[in-house]
Amino acid sequence: MSERALSNKPTPIRKKKKNNRSTGGLAPYVFIAPAVILFVLFTGYPIVYSLILSFTTNEAGVNVFAGFDNYIRLFQDTLFYESLFNTFIILIVQVPVMTMLAVILANVLHSGIHKYKGVLRVAFFTPTVTSLVAAAIIFLLILNQDFGILNYMLGFVGVDQIPWLNDPFWAKVSLIMVTIWRWTGYNMIIILAGLQVIPKDLYEAASIDGASTVRKFFSVTLPQLKPVLLFAVVMSTIGTFQLFDEAFNLTGGGPINATTTVTMYLYENGFEYFDFGYASAIAYVVVIIIAILSFIQFRVAGDRE
Repeated sequence: MSERALSNKPTPIRKKKKNNRSTGGLAPYVFIAPAVILFVLFTGYPIVYSLILSFTTNEAGVNVFAGFDNYIRLFQDTLFYESLFNTFIILIVQVPVMTMLAVILANVLHSGIHKYKGVLRVAFFTPTVTSLVAAAIIFLLILNQDFGILNYMLGFVGVDQIPWLNDPFWAKVSLIMVTIWRWTGYNMIIILAGLQVIPKDLYEAASIDGASTVRKFFSVTLPQLKPVLLFAVVMSTIGTFQLFDEAFNLTGGGPINATTTVTMYLYENGFEYFDFGYASAIAYVVVIIIAILSFIQFRVAGDRE
């Protein structure tokens, strides 16, 4: 009786452990399956399909393999070069100015103002989450050449009316101003987070050595913020090449294509002319350009270790 009991006892225990082990092995895959499926459907599949689409052209409603024709056409397209030039102009002006303003605002909020710090953080970050359609309507009223409040205020100091949205040069300036207004607060929050993790011991050591406030900023703050600034600049570069909403709502790409960005040109070919093969080719060339610029930025400003 006792021997039979001893011989039968371990059997159900082993089975139970085996079942638990098999269930536990499948559980992680079950939990990540929804994320993987959504990624494949809405990210992986479009990436692969758009790459295939870039080698096709539409003939009588049917996609026909065209080899590198779309890419050859792209490098002969003057409008593409013009949109790329417009994007680079916005990039080389907007990103440095926006980053500099974000650093200044982050330092002021980190050290100079204490009483209204929370309110100012919200105020500076609000443009990032503001509806761009509503903001564009407001800026259209502000920048109107004849009735805009900005030209009205400039008239008090003797400045003639500026065609903010009707002149190619000033339209670019207007677009840059709106972009800086919209994204400076976003970068400020990132830089502010970086400032808060800098060890105070470094500032105390610099004070003991007799360093001034300016010296502390250039010798302590900026070196410690280097990874954060690199992240902000790379993300701002990528964001500039994706610039669409501001130009589409504010200027419509005009006047005479002066504010047509490369993403806006992609949109026009894909969703106005329904030339999806050519639009896909533009998208992949833009991805390559972004990758090259990001690599250069990491090589120039990143750690060399």
